[in-house]
Amino acid sequence: MPVEIKIQQPSAPSSEFASANAEVVRSITQRSLLNNWLRLYSEKKTPPRFEDYRPGLPPEEASDIICYTVTYPAEPPHIRIDHLGKRMSVAYGTAATGRDLAEYVGPKLAPLIMPNYYACIARRLPIYTISTAEDVHGRSVDFERLLMPFQDGGIINRIKAWVETISEDGEFEIRNLMQSEGTLRTYKVRAVIDRDLFYRPPGRIPTRDIIEFD
Repeated sequence: MPVEIKIQQPSAPSSEFASANAEVVRSITQRSLLNNWLRLYSEKKTPPRFEDYRPGLPPEEASDIICYTVTYPAEPPHIRIDHLGKRMSVAYGTAATGRDLAEYVGPKLAPLIMPNYYACIARRLPIYTISTAEDVHGRSVDFERLLMPFQDGGIINRIKAWVETISEDGEFEIRNLMQSEGTLRTYKVRAVIDRDLFYRPPGRIPTRDIIEFD
């Protein structure tokens, strides 16, 4: 007789994340990635399978998509880095493939970063954040991070992420940026994308919109 195994999803206080729709995302690339996720989500109202997702990016850009595997040996779940991408590998300054994310980011950053991933798993929805840090020269850098969950058999087992790094000062030093001794990251935006979860084809006006002419 088969034994039913129940997996406890991690809890994430909803008050920490503002409710938002896709318009909260600033980056064109991230909006495109999110729109492709929403297209699959809107078909069954559930996170898509990892294998069904197509990012729609040129190969040189798609290689910078960050991929994680989620497993449940304990609470909270373990998040393993499968692919970090060139830009984020430079920002962290150390090899990442196959490592546990919480261990990789270290005790200083884990309390700030890991709740975003746990919320993505628990809510089964994309999480979008904008956080700030300082490079080695003291220049402020914004991290725009999009997390998208994927499931198999109803269990969230993969996450894809895309991170944009932008500075109002123009140039900045990305090398070892995530390990710099500058100020710890603070959040400008911390949102769960839980509204208007439908696919909107680019360049077209949805039928539900009303247009008025003079």
